[in-house]
Amino acid sequence: MAYEIRPIGVVESPLKDRASAPKQGVEGAPESWLAFDPAVAEGVRDLRAGDEVFVLTWLHLADRSVLAVHPRDDPRNPLTGVFSTRSADRPNPVGLHRVRVLAVDGPRVRVAGLEAIDGTPVIDVKPVLDATR
Repeated sequence: MAYEIRPIGVVESPLKDRASAPKQGVEGAPESWLAFDPAVAEGVRDLRAGDEVFVLTWLHLADRSVLAVHPRDDPRNPLTGVFSTRSADRPNPVGLHRVRVLAVDGPRVRVAGLEAIDGTPVIDVKPVLDATR
């Protein structure tokens, strides 16, 4: 059985390569834009500055053959199965990023805390739920 994931947008970031990107968004990720395809722009309409959302990305530069890594690329850490890590390298390289919306400009959304590099495909956005939702 095959599954198809279609990008709905792309990350526009000053981060241009994996080496320059922080491991996690809270470790100094710059502000970035999510540029959505006009065909899905209606889905952006209720996002507001201050919202926290999960951005799911397709980590297109990942090595999909990797099953174990040294966490944080530190060889002093024990070799660990990728499903127990946040490594980008994994069989299905879906990135999960908790970000804060800074601004919405039509089909473009400015966010803080996104460590994905420029050109990374966006595959979904979901709200961070709290006790009231």
